[in-house]
Amino acid sequence: MTTGPTTGREALALLDAAAELADAPLLQIAERLRRLLSPYIRCTSLVIFTEDCTGRPQKKAGAEEIISRVTLEELERIRAPLPDLSPHRATEQIAGLPRPVMALRSTTNALLVLTDPVLQATQTDEQVLPIVVRLWHLAAVRIRDKVAEAPPSYLRESRAASAERARLTAELTDEHSTTLESVLSALRSPHQSDASARRAATDIAAAALVRLRASAERTASLLEEPVASAFERLRDDLRPLERFGGIGLQFVEPPADGRALPGEVAHAARAIVRALVLAMVEQDGVSRIRVQWDCDGTNLLVNIRDDGQGQLALSGDSLRRVEQRVEALDGRFRTEVMAGWGADAFISLPLDPPAPPSPEAAKWHLGQREEEILHLLVSGLRNRAIAATLHISENTVKFHLRNIFRKLGVTSRAEAIALASALASPRTASPRTASRI
Repeated sequence: MTTGPTTGREALALLDAAAELADAPLLQIAERLRRLLSPYIRCTSLVIFTEDCTGRPQKKAGAEEIISRVTLEELERIRAPLPDLSPHRATEQIAGLPRPVMALRSTTNALLVLTDPVLQATQTDEQVLPIVVRLWHLAAVRIRDKVAEAPPSYLRESRAASAERARLTAELTDEHSTTLESVLSALRSPHQSDASARRAATDIAAAALVRLRASAERTASLLEEPVASAFERLRDDLRPLERFGGIGLQFVEPPADGRALPGEVAHAARAIVRALVLAMVEQDGVSRIRVQWDCDGTNLLVNIRDDGQGQLALSGDSLRRVEQRVEALDGRFRTEVMAGWGADAFISLPLDPPAPPSPEAAKWHLGQREEEILHLLVSGLRNRAIAATLHISENTVKFHLRNIFRKLGVTSRAEAIALASALASPRTASPRTASRI
């Protein structure tokens, strides 16, 4: 750094910059850091990648065509080989194109990337780089501290963003896993010639690319999708496993006139089924998997059953991801693994936002439909009459009764009726409920 009369002014400018950076709001820290560095080094964009802030791991400022397209994968690829905390200049792939960058890690393992960096005309590396390093380390530490001190509203928003990103990542992972498993099954199939296997693998990959591009253009909004078409898309996703993987898939379709599914429920249900089917395929001795969807008017009911030896690992990562997805939609997930008889998975995903439970339902953690069925059961109705009253199938009634018995800790209808006899006087589904089904 230069010496002489300007040294004091430069020191004061740096102290002012440090103070301004330390006081920056979390969401403005990238823009402020870029502005404070501009007297020393110009850049088209500034990108921060920090794992301290799980909801928004990227803090960005600068050219929109860069900051709107940069990916976590690109940033991790830049960060991984950095040998130390010193600035590193290179040409890296960022926002889909090779660009000159300056990259720096911090003591918190955060990453700073400046694209197209250019020193100001009167500056040299020896003058500029120590300033860049110190301001960046201050920014990284302040990000870590500000996240730790963030108000509950920010933490809730951050957690929601993290959950959404995890859901989308897991869904894409399962979809690509299904595609790759199907491609490998086609290539390994002993029943096809090499040319036929290549054609089949090419067709599967091409179809997957079409789905991927279409998926990128869709929004995961609350747009509704007919339950029949959602189930048909699931069949298309899984059909290659049946064709080339030696697995027999039996599909039990939902009612064609069933209630349409909110977009996020349809996407989640397909992802959940794909994840469970892939987990079941990994077991020894599985030759057939049965997939059933049903609708009871307020929930999408999913049942997946295999004919294996009951080896499904209930503590495995794939099932934990399924549980997380189900919980994110306020649904319920249960598995039954029977040695020598296979595994059964039951999922219930509500189609409406959760309503406040009655005191009786809250006591046993009953869902709305379960509470209705329990009251009808107490009133003396049999399964067929309950199904007719609620306009659902008898199988759906049995599905809910199994859950009710489990939550009440009973094993029979008589026990359930006796335990629930202290409830308020029996009631049937209200006309409003019935008309909504």
